[in-house]
Amino acid sequence: MDLHLVTYFVAVVDHGGITKAAQSLYISQPSLSQAIRTLEKRLGVTLFDRTGRRLELTEAGRKLDDAARRILADVERAKQKVDAVRELQAGRVDVVTYAAFSIDPLVDVVRLFRERFPSLAVRVLAADGPAGVLSALRSGAAEIGVIDSSAEHATFSAIPMTEQELVVAAPDALAAGLPDTVSRSAIRSVPLVIDHSDQHTATLFADLIDDAARNVVVDCPLPAAIWNLVERGTAATVVPRIVADKQLAGVRQLALDPPLTRPWGLVLRSGLLSPAALAFISAARAHSGLSPEPTETRDW
Repeated sequence: MDLHLVTYFVAVVDHGGITKAAQSLYISQPSLSQAIRTLEKRLGVTLFDRTGRRLELTEAGRKLDDAARRILADVERAKQKVDAVRELQAGRVDVVTYAAFSIDPLVDVVRLFRERFPSLAVRVLAADGPAGVLSALRSGAAEIGVIDSSAEHATFSAIPMTEQELVVAAPDALAAGLPDTVSRSAIRSVPLVIDHSDQHTATLFADLIDDAARNVVVDCPLPAAIWNLVERGTAATVVPRIVADKQLAGVRQLALDPPLTRPWGLVLRSGLLSPAALAFISAARAHSGLSPEPTETRDW
């Protein structure tokens, strides 16, 4: 049954006849009469008693009247929900990332997103490194991935953002004798707790790791556990400076020479993005000091 036939039927009922209903619908009387006959033919019933001057509903017509009004009400509610999403009054964006970006930049981007779009929600999924992010996008579990922009991203559209500055956060006892800016090679003698399961991150930290000396003393994928181990003096770690400032304020920060940075960006699920996803991209760009327009993507 076509929705317009349902609309026409209800209009005829409400106006008590074809003439006034046709006027309200801005269509001709013959067209409306033909539409009602088409509806009756499709349903295999007579909907109106046409013996009097005013059209009266048959028993079948009364049953359809109840159902038709429910259909039109449901359609209107659906339209309102769609409009609310389009106007950013409702909706959710699903974002996937991994431990390296779970605090910086994700927390500040989500905070900015919620400040700008308080009616929108965010669901954050955890992945095992860049490959896990791409897998979640490929399966449709998420619309946007936060990822190291130097990692292989296959054929996904990408939006480069900015860089993290990475520093060594070390307990005083382990940092004793080290300058505030330290060579990468000097860190090879410092016990480290890092997430070694992410091969891309492990490669990035290669200059800081001495396999022979085994200075990676704890391999841990849980940021909160890593911070706790550092605060308790077990080992040092390598984190974005923002994370060190906020989560490890009681330990020394050692800048690296040469500086160690990690670029990050967004990768996007194939197809048309939801309004909530576009709003998230806009917030991420604003966080990175970029123009708010989320329309331009390129391959890395």
